[in-house]
Amino acid sequence: MENNELTIKTDKIYEGKILALKVDTVELANKKYSKREIVLHDPAVVIVAATEEDEIILIKQYRKAIDDSIYELPAGLIEYGENPKDAALRELEEETGFRASSIEYLSEFYTSPGFCNEKIHAFLAKDLKQVGQNLDEDENIEYSKVKLDQAIKMIKFGDIVDAKTISGILLYKEMVSEDANK
Repeated sequence: MENNELTIKTDKIYEGKILALKVDTVELANKKYSKREIVLHDPAVVIVAATEEDEIILIKQYRKAIDDSIYELPAGLIEYGENPKDAALRELEEETGFRASSIEYLSEFYTSPGFCNEKIHAFLAKDLKQVGQNLDEDENIEYSKVKLDQAIKMIKFGDIVDAKTISGILLYKEMVSEDANK
């Protein structure tokens, strides 16, 4: 199904450090007009860090947008000129204090394409060595290790509610299941 919308006009509403907001006036296929509110967001990475003990590293941090502290996989923005793999290695070390000797691409996805263009690149990090956290000055992050089965239960019972974290954990679970069936 091809249903492109022709942008007639763009109004820039806000431009911040990591995102911008615009309103596009579009012409629809039926020749009517509509408005599209769009959040432009820098690309990011999410990392499933797996230990040799079949654990994954979760972080817990406060998120102002939902006014709660939640469990997440380590994640962060890709800096200008940085490739996603390097961003994943950097964010893993900064947020958890673990350095990975092995990193593998898993997938990429849009977080909420109905209104936002944020793309997240997912990676699996292994062969971890603890080197110490290097948090940004505005970050307060605790990390913990949980077994994969426990992480799946945390998703089922609503203890993990972050979409990128759920996606990363389920991608990793599928990968582990495929490896077990070979």
